[in-house]
Amino acid sequence: MISRRTLLAAAPAALFAAERPYGAIPTGRQIHWHELETTAFLHFGINTFTDREWGNGDEDPNLFNPTAFDADAIVSALKDGGMRGVIITAKHHDGFCLWPTATTERCVRNSSWRSGKGDVVRDLSDAASRHGLEFGVYLSPWDRNSPYYGKPEYIDIYRRQLTELLTNYGLIFEVWHDGANGGDGYYGGARERRTIDKHTYYEWPRTWDLIRTLQPGACIFSDVGPDIRWVGNERGIAGDPCWATYDPVGANGKEAAPGDVNEKQSPTGTRHGSKWLPAECDVSIRPGWFWHERENARVKTREQLVTLYYQSVGRGANLLLNVPPNRQGVLSPEDIASLKAFGDYRRATFGVNLAERARRKGDIVDLREPVTFDLIRLREDIRYGQRVDSVAVDSHEGGSWREIAATTSVGPRRLIRLDKPVRTQRLRLRAQVSAAPVIWSEIGLFKQP
Repeated sequence: MISRRTLLAAAPAALFAAERPYGAIPTGRQIHWHELETTAFLHFGINTFTDREWGNGDEDPNLFNPTAFDADAIVSALKDGGMRGVIITAKHHDGFCLWPTATTERCVRNSSWRSGKGDVVRDLSDAASRHGLEFGVYLSPWDRNSPYYGKPEYIDIYRRQLTELLTNYGLIFEVWHDGANGGDGYYGGARERRTIDKHTYYEWPRTWDLIRTLQPGACIFSDVGPDIRWVGNERGIAGDPCWATYDPVGANGKEAAPGDVNEKQSPTGTRHGSKWLPAECDVSIRPGWFWHERENARVKTREQLVTLYYQSVGRGANLLLNVPPNRQGVLSPEDIASLKAFGDYRRATFGVNLAERARRKGDIVDLREPVTFDLIRLREDIRYGQRVDSVAVDSHEGGSWREIAATTSVGPRRLIRLDKPVRTQRLRLRAQVSAAPVIWSEIGLFKQP
């Protein structure tokens, strides 16, 4: 690792073409995912009506009856909050499917909602398309209702469920698998505890191949990817530094798998890792993941969401914010108000890039005229890998350079909030340590409201 001269994005395209990628690089679908920055999770299902976080699998499907369900209202509020995609829990651990699947009777077809004619997945997919948001699905690998769970037959059922979701609901941008696998359940009346080998039971490579075939543009999330990694906590906070590369290992130091990963390594990733496996920071706007009336007064404030934004998106990860619909089938007013305030802050902050007209030569940025800012956004051209280990930003003031900021990992994005505003016409980027000559794709300057 050596210190190298910084190369700026304004350099000719021929220079970029001459650069050889350093280390692991992202695929096209990963680059697109990075650009989304913030997406929404919708935890919704039987648990919404039983006031639980995990259902056992024996709940009456008729409990699911969101009489005022309004997919357009939900997606509109998410868009107002700055979300660019939405992922629905199409099936949680209790096995209840929010679409009329042919794989099980435990689905909306056998609920009282809309006389069994409803399809939550369809409505949300259509609403997302109308409002310009991307659509994704969560399908729990664990099914506490299925009598076949733990047996080979269940894997076929699971893949048929995936096939339905990935062929009947348009383009999917992300497929989400969590690591909760095995334990107590109803299991068709057996009411027993079933355990599986997380490394072998699901035959994950074959399932991921199926997803690639059906939705080649979809990123696949799990503890170990293969496209997006879990950040290792449910607080929405990435490590600092947070490397986009990662070589996951199991909790016992052996091979990793969904549900078996060393969570202490996930927040930071692996510097010079062999896989481009960026972090997604999942967190709920409420203490729980499903809606609970008792939590109406505990919705995260705008200030809390802004802080989480800088601790996730600002460190190069993406933020997946859960906003659970209530029993009426809409978002609660408390959640909507917080979302809107969060969106308003981001629109006010990032609406004008004060460096948009800057001239760049070498490591010097000439802003053409003095500007006042308190927020810096740096991006590397990740098509050529993650190169920067540490970088400093200097301001030219009174005839000399003064360091105003320094940070570690950059990669797809680094947001630096300054302690106080700076006014200058010239900046200097110093890549203090980098693994290869740096190729910046952006330096942005902003003034927070």
